[in-house]
Amino acid sequence: MAVKNEFHVAIVGAGIAGLALAMALHKKGVAFTVYEEAAEYSAVGAGIGFAPNGMLAMDLIEPRFRPLYERICVGNKPEDAQWVFFEGMLLQPGFGREKPWSGKLRSAWGHPDYTRKSAHRKALLDIMTSFIPIENVRFSKRLVSIKEDASKVTLEFADGEVASASILAAADGIASTVRSHVLSPTHPEQAKPVYAGAYCYRAVIPMAEAEQVLGDLTDVAKLWFGKNRAAVTYRISEGREFNLLLCKATPGQGWPYGDRVTQKVTHEEMMADFAGSDIDDCFRQLLAKAKPVRWGFFHHWRTATYYQDRVCILGDAAHASLPFQAAGAAQGIEDALVLSNVLAEMAKGPSHGSESIAQVRAGLKAYDSIRRPRAQKQLEDAYENACMLYFQDEDAGDDMNKILQRLQGDRFNWLWFHDLESDIKKAVTMMETEVNK
Repeated sequence: MAVKNEFHVAIVGAGIAGLALAMALHKKGVAFTVYEEAAEYSAVGAGIGFAPNGMLAMDLIEPRFRPLYERICVGNKPEDAQWVFFEGMLLQPGFGREKPWSGKLRSAWGHPDYTRKSAHRKALLDIMTSFIPIENVRFSKRLVSIKEDASKVTLEFADGEVASASILAAADGIASTVRSHVLSPTHPEQAKPVYAGAYCYRAVIPMAEAEQVLGDLTDVAKLWFGKNRAAVTYRISEGREFNLLLCKATPGQGWPYGDRVTQKVTHEEMMADFAGSDIDDCFRQLLAKAKPVRWGFFHHWRTATYYQDRVCILGDAAHASLPFQAAGAAQGIEDALVLSNVLAEMAKGPSHGSESIAQVRAGLKAYDSIRRPRAQKQLEDAYENACMLYFQDEDAGDDMNKILQRLQGDRFNWLWFHDLESDIKKAVTMMETEVNK
């Protein structure tokens, strides 16, 4: 049943987190408008997947999503490897197959209740947008100004349009404009993303081409470890395509390209990043198929708050993370799940005046309290995984036995098997308690 008052949510950004929030609000009958800077729905990136927590969050947002997603995703090829999150091997010639720790699935980690599934990002977004009325989406809207008062937040766009809403929820990505609005007054040093000391080259290639290079090593998702260089590979697009990242760490160096997250280089510069006898030539063959574009790895290493008055952030705008835990998208969906429930409670209350702003602050404070510690831990764990991947970890170094011991335990249980319904209840209860003080 639609909410019958003037409560309205402006969502800035039509990526995964923004679309998940739109799906959730539409399901709950809360009025919203999505403002997207691009001229149409687009899909930056390639392979993507959801662990059990991501799928549970989507089930709670929209139960009809899962069967559609199942049609486009793919797991590991062998039946006995569906539980594998990643298998660890080496970049060096021979891939480390002669090592005692190596062998079929001996160097893998995952969980019996985890089933690997990956899809092409574009196919995933097509499913998500099918649940959102197109009349609720405004394209070519670049946000340039935010103003707040006791009863509303006002948004001004580059084309001169001005809009108002009860809440501004920003999912405008790692270089978020709204993040600066939230953090600059009190923590200006946290407003921009931080270079995480590495970059990568990305490619999606036909599976037949990948198999020509790697053979059956394409069958199971892998992390390839090396000194300051690494790779990530897995199947997508129902097994028709192969997603790969080839990563180069730059310890002690900054990102030389200013605010640009990507930088085009020459083919020769790209290939030089993986030169040397310590790299199996297979990876140079794969790298040659990538576009010579360096994608910088950035993250929001510290974030003091996800909200200020009537404005909040979610997804990569709140907690951009390294990809080595394959958890960033799912964390954005968790944000949308908790936030949508808080917003639905707000929508039942007064829409104007001091009572309204008190409820807004209480609700966004509850959202922040529930989501920020969990997303921050994920971010920090992903960075720790990166250090192990590049053999930079102070304790493990290049000792794969130590690395695998850490990855093969219960390291991911807190992330994958979290009680999200409890998070919703806690957030709503916290909000109500704060309002009733």
